[in-house]
Amino acid sequence: YGHGVWWKYAGSIQAKSPDYLHGVWWKYADFVLVWEEPINSQKEESTGVSPAHRKWREVFLNKLRVSGLLLEQKDILQTKTKISFVLLSAPWSVLCFYAEEISLRVPLQVVTAPIINWSEHFLSRLSLPNPLSQDVPNPPPDYFTCQFRNNKLQRFLGSEDRDTFFKTTQRHQVLYEILARTPYGSVKKGEVGIDRLLSEKVFSAAYPLHEPPTPPVPPESFGLRQILYSYWATWSSWRRYQPLDHIREYFGEKIALYFAWLGCYTGWLLPASLVGTVIFLFGFWLMATDVPAKELCDSGDSFIMCPLCNICTHWNYSSICLSFKAGVLFDNGGTVFLSVFMSLWAVTFLEYWKRTCSALSHRWDCSEFEDIEERPRPEFTAMAPMTMRNPVTGAEEPYFPENKRLNRTLTGCMVIIVMVAVVLMFLIAIILYRTILSIIIAKSNNFLSFSAARIASLSGSVLNLLAILMLSKVYTSLAHILTRWEMHRTQTKYEDMFILKVFIFQFVNFYSSPVYIAFFKGSFVGYPGNYNTLLGVRNEDCGAGGCLIELAQELLVIMVGKQLINNIQEFIMPKMMSWWQKRKMRPRLKEKVSPWEEDYQLLLCEGLFSEYLEMVIQFGFITIFVAACPLAPLFALVNNWVEIRLDAQKFVTEYRRPVAERAQDIGIWFPIMQLITHMAVLANAFLIAFTSSFLPRLYYRYTRDSTLSGFINFSLATSPRNYSRQHTPCRYRGFRDQDGKYLPEYFHLLAIRLAFVIVFEHVVFSVGRLIDLMVPDVPEDVEVKIKREHYMAKEALAENQRGSSALRPLQTDSPPPNLTEIPEEPNTPHSC
Repeated sequence: YGHGVWWKYAGSIQAKSPDYLHGVWWKYADFVLVWEEPINSQKEESTGVSPAHRKWREVFLNKLRVSGLLLEQKDILQTKTKISFVLLSAPWSVLCFYAEEISLRVPLQVVTAPIINWSEHFLSRLSLPNPLSQDVPNPPPDYFTCQFRNNKLQRFLGSEDRDTFFKTTQRHQVLYEILARTPYGSVKKGEVGIDRLLSEKVFSAAYPLHEPPTPPVPPESFGLRQILYSYWATWSSWRRYQPLDHIREYFGEKIALYFAWLGCYTGWLLPASLVGTVIFLFGFWLMATDVPAKELCDSGDSFIMCPLCNICTHWNYSSICLSFKAGVLFDNGGTVFLSVFMSLWAVTFLEYWKRTCSALSHRWDCSEFEDIEERPRPEFTAMAPMTMRNPVTGAEEPYFPENKRLNRTLTGCMVIIVMVAVVLMFLIAIILYRTILSIIIAKSNNFLSFSAARIASLSGSVLNLLAILMLSKVYTSLAHILTRWEMHRTQTKYEDMFILKVFIFQFVNFYSSPVYIAFFKGSFVGYPGNYNTLLGVRNEDCGAGGCLIELAQELLVIMVGKQLINNIQEFIMPKMMSWWQKRKMRPRLKEKVSPWEEDYQLLLCEGLFSEYLEMVIQFGFITIFVAACPLAPLFALVNNWVEIRLDAQKFVTEYRRPVAERAQDIGIWFPIMQLITHMAVLANAFLIAFTSSFLPRLYYRYTRDSTLSGFINFSLATSPRNYSRQHTPCRYRGFRDQDGKYLPEYFHLLAIRLAFVIVFEHVVFSVGRLIDLMVPDVPEDVEVKIKREHYMAKEALAENQRGSSALRPLQTDSPPPNLTEIPEEPNTPHSC
C-alpha cells in the first residue's frame, strides 16, 4: 500500500533533483518514525534487537496502513548501523474523519480587531515610543472558529484548498492521535501506542518535521521557524515582546501559554526587584547608623558569651561586629514593608494573569477546551476496560471505574509519604552533619576554628542542594510510573495529578531546610546548664549573626545555585548532546542530509514540566522567604531574562518539533501558586514576628529607650547561678532570669508577636480578597467577543440548515479500509 499509493507524493519527488527534495518533502510528510539496527546480523542480540521488537514494529506499521495512513520507508546506511525512517502522511479522508473525532476547530470568519497589550496602549496614550515593540512579519490572523463537521465543510473558510485547510499543527495532532491509540499486541498488557513502543526501544524516535532552513529571502517571505529564530530566539530580542501568536501557530497553545505566562511573570518581577533593591540599599544606611550595632562593636570585653557547643570556649560578643552589621542588611524595618508589598504583589500578579489567560485562551480557541472539547487520552482509550456515556457531550467514551482509580491513588499517596520521610531523614542528617563538623573544626585549634559554625553552615547548604537535585531525579521517574498506573481519563487530568505528586515532594525537598532555619533552628536549644539534645548531640543554635542571615545564605545557595546549575545545563548540555548525536549520525556516502535526518540529529523535547517546576519553585522562594532576602526578586528577574532566550533557542534550534497540544490555561500550576501566595503571607508574618529582631527592637523603643541605647544588654540573659558556680559567668541570647525562668518581657513579646501575626495576615488577606472582588477574571471585551462568536456560529449553522438542499455533496478521496462513510448529522446549533 505504501509504495503502491505513495506515487502521488513520493514518486513525483524522487524524480526531482536533491535540492527539490530538501525544499518540498516536509510539506507532505506529517510524521516520522525512526529505528536503528546493526548491519551485521550477528550483533543483533548483543545490541538488544530482539525478534519480538521486530514483530511489534511490523504489526504496528501494518495497522497504520490499515488505518489509512500513507507510509514510505527510507534507509540510511552507516558504518555499523542502518537507520530506517518511515515517513507518514494522512490523506484528506483520514484528516476529515479524525478532525471531527478529536474536535479540531476551524475558521468561520476573520477577526479584524487589532490586538494591543496594556503597556502598548498605555504608552500610546502618553504619546511615548514603545521600546518593547517590534514589527514581526506575517502575523497569523485571528478567526471566529467552530468545531469541524464534515457535513458542513463549505461553511468554513479555506475549505476549497485541501492542502492548507488544516494547519500543520492540526495534521500533527491527527497523526499523533492515530499513533497513540494503535495497538501492536495485547491491549490488556498495555501494548498500545507509540509512547510504549518508544519506551520499549522498538522505535528510536517519533516526531513531526520542523520547517527546513530557507535561503536568504526578505523578512516577508520568512517561514514561521525562521521568524521565531530571528525575532524571538536571538539574544538581541531580550527587551522585545514575544511573538506569542507565531509561537502558538508553530508549537501549539500549550507551549505558547507557557511562554506567555513566563513573560508576564518576568515583567511583573521588575517592580518587585526595584522595591527589593531599594530595601536592600536602605539596609546599608541602617548598617552605618544602627545604634545597637555601634554598641556591640564598641563593647570590647563587656559581653562574654557562653560557648556555642559542648567543647567550645567562651567568646567575646564584640568579635561578631561584621556579622552583626551584615545581619542588619537583611533584618530591618524595611523587610516588613517588603513582606506586605510582595504578598499583595503576588495576589495582583495572579489576578492579572487570570485576565491575560482568559483573553489568550479565547483568542486561541481554547476557552471551552477542558469542559467540552477535550478527548480521552489515546492510551486511556485503548486500555480502558469499559465504556460509558459522557454526561456533557452525550458521546459513548471509554471508562475506568472510580473505585479502582481511588485505590491506586491512595497507593500513590503512600509512596509520596515514604519519599517525604526520606527527605526529612536527609534533613536530620544534614543538621547532625553541621553540628558534628562545627565541633571537629572547633577542636582543631587552627585559624578555621573561629569560623567553625559558618563553615559548617555553608558546606551544609551545598550538601543540601546536592541531595535536593539527586532526590528530584529519582522521584520524578517514580511519579511518572504511578500516574500512568492510575489511568486518568484526559491528558489535562493526567498532567495535573503528575504535577501535584512531584510538587508535594519538591516542596518538602526544596523548602524543608529554609523552613527549619527560619522557624525551628535555635528555638529548642535550652539555656546554660540545661541544654536540649537530639540523638545525644546538643541542639543546633543560630550562628553568631543570628538565624536570619543564615536563612539568607541558605536561600542564596539553593535558589541562585540551582538557577546557575540549570542555566549551565540548558546552555551547555543540549549543545554537547547535539554534537554527539550529529557525530554519531554522520553518514558515509551522502553529501546532503534530508530534513528528517536533520531533525533526528536534534534532541527529544521532554515537555514543559521541568520548566514550570523551576519557575514555580522560584516563585515560592521570592514570596515565602522574601523577608530574609530582599534581593531574591532581582536574582529571579535576571535569571528569567536569560531563561526565556535559552528556552526559545532550545525549542527552535535544538529540540525536535513537539506535537502541538491544546490547553485552556497553565493547569494546576495556577492553584499551586495561589497556595504558595497564601503560605507566603503566613510565613512572612511568622518570620518577622519570631525570627527577626524587628518586634523586640520596637518593644524596647516604646518601653525603654527610643534611641535603642542599651538594646544589646536588654536582649542578653545571664547564665543561671548553678551554671556560674562551676563555669565562668557568661551571657546568652534570651529573656530569662538567673534561675533560667522566663522574664515578664518574654511573655509581653510573645503576646505582641502573636498579635502581629494575626493583624498582618488579616490585613493582607483582606486587601488581597478586595483586589480579587474588584478585578473581574474575564475582561469585558473578551466577554463581548465570546458572545459574538457564539452568535456567529448559530447564524452559520442556521444558514447552513436553510440552504442545505442547495449545497453540493462533498467530494473526498476514497475512505481508508477501516473507516465507514461519515453520516450526515442533524443541523442543530448544538453541533458546533
